[in-house]
Amino acid sequence: MTFRKFAGVAASIAGAAMLATSASAGPDDDSLVIAWGSTGPIENVDNYFNTNRTGIWFSRMVWDQLIYREPKTFEYKPLLATSWELLNDTTWQFKLREGVKFHNGEPFDADDVVFTLNWISNPDNGVKVQRNVNWIDRAEKVDRYTVNLHMKKPFPQAFEFLSGPLTIYPNEYYAEVGPEGMGRKPVGTGPMKVVSIKTAEEYVFEKNQDYTWGSPKGEAQVSKMVVREIADVQTQIAELLAGGIDVTADISADHVDQIGQVPGYKALQAGTMRTGYIGFDAAGRGKFEPTTKLKVRQAMAHAIDRTSLVKNLIRGDAGVIHTPCFPTQFGCDAEAAVRYEFDPGKAKALLAEAGYPDGFEIDFYTFRPADWAEAIMGDLAKVGIRATLTKMPYFALRDKQRNEGTTPMFLMDWGSYSMNDMSAITSHFFKKGPDDFALDDEVAAWLEEGDTSSDPEVRKAAYRKAVEKITREVYWLPMFNHVRNYAYREELNFIPYQDEIPRFWQYGWASS
Repeated sequence: MTFRKFAGVAASIAGAAMLATSASAGPDDDSLVIAWGSTGPIENVDNYFNTNRTGIWFSRMVWDQLIYREPKTFEYKPLLATSWELLNDTTWQFKLREGVKFHNGEPFDADDVVFTLNWISNPDNGVKVQRNVNWIDRAEKVDRYTVNLHMKKPFPQAFEFLSGPLTIYPNEYYAEVGPEGMGRKPVGTGPMKVVSIKTAEEYVFEKNQDYTWGSPKGEAQVSKMVVREIADVQTQIAELLAGGIDVTADISADHVDQIGQVPGYKALQAGTMRTGYIGFDAAGRGKFEPTTKLKVRQAMAHAIDRTSLVKNLIRGDAGVIHTPCFPTQFGCDAEAAVRYEFDPGKAKALLAEAGYPDGFEIDFYTFRPADWAEAIMGDLAKVGIRATLTKMPYFALRDKQRNEGTTPMFLMDWGSYSMNDMSAITSHFFKKGPDDFALDDEVAAWLEEGDTSSDPEVRKAAYRKAVEKITREVYWLPMFNHVRNYAYREELNFIPYQDEIPRFWQYGWASS
């Protein structure tokens, strides 16, 4: 595998520091200044009209869910709901917490839950990720603090969604302002209140002083928080070393090595459940013939040295993954996956058998770092596959795939909205939706069975079949779990989480 070396990283860090602004950050004024933005700005801070990871981080600070999933044990705990009961196969009843207020003073009660769940589940309202909401039939108010949630069919992973992407909105406010107004002035019940928004530039928060009702999320540990959207990583580093920011989650592995040696700073590479993969247009949506042939896809799987890629470029807590899901997710059976070891000789033989003894040319798409893609392209070139790289912003690439389907090969990844159930990734991409490039009826049927059965063993059996066929047919070549590279001031009480959601409101200063 050919790698592009990063030369002069230490020098570039030093030079960046000299150019940094003198903006104040740190514990002296009980504030926290964060930088993010290398994957592009948040589409819309309204949680239901965003798919960017940083938008998820934003949402967890501002809004709450009915249920809280403890990030280390995956245990479900009461949040806006204090208790729950399964009335029948398709109905959950929730008792709601009393005495909670939204940031605008609107009291929280059943009307907010019913409005939110019914609004987001109505397809006419255009929630960005329908998979998150289309299992809901309706919600109904029983009394002021009791709600019945009716599902369209048994949906055993409901709590993963109710504790994850499904945040509760104030009914009166949202009915008045809608997604556009919520995007300009967000209002939730969460530990941080939004003070101001400059889209793609800066988000200012203050501590929600009313967040004292015993939320398992915990109260904010700083009185003020500023998030700066900084697309350029070198600028982020400059700001960090000059004291303009306190923490960043966007740097490269090489920068982790260098910043970790600077007195007063810490850096680490924490493993996440984000799963990287190479997808192929096996269904021929873009009319590109080679990727519709199984032996070609098998050849490409054998041609790519995933172990070297992880060791030399991803690093940290990353590891090669063989499943189209993250191994801890329910149903993600690693034993069912067909594995493809690095074997260029076998790759060449398979290409010849497929009718391409001299290889072929292919367009390769990604929004991830170019050096990752270039390393993969170097491996493919050794067996005769000549790839041309197109690097696009995530949203542009996502829309191209959904609207045109003209991406024969693509390096992508999915964080599953941090849900620990394989339905949050595999079912999203292989149930014949706009992101499905396999269009396999059998796989879609197995995933539907796994998604809807109340019997855990039935679910596991169905998902096992799907994992086996997806990997046997090489609809995806699973690559590795991602790491999140953090750097921060050493006084910050920083904790990384595997679900890739930094709980920024929980981070205080050791001196405070």
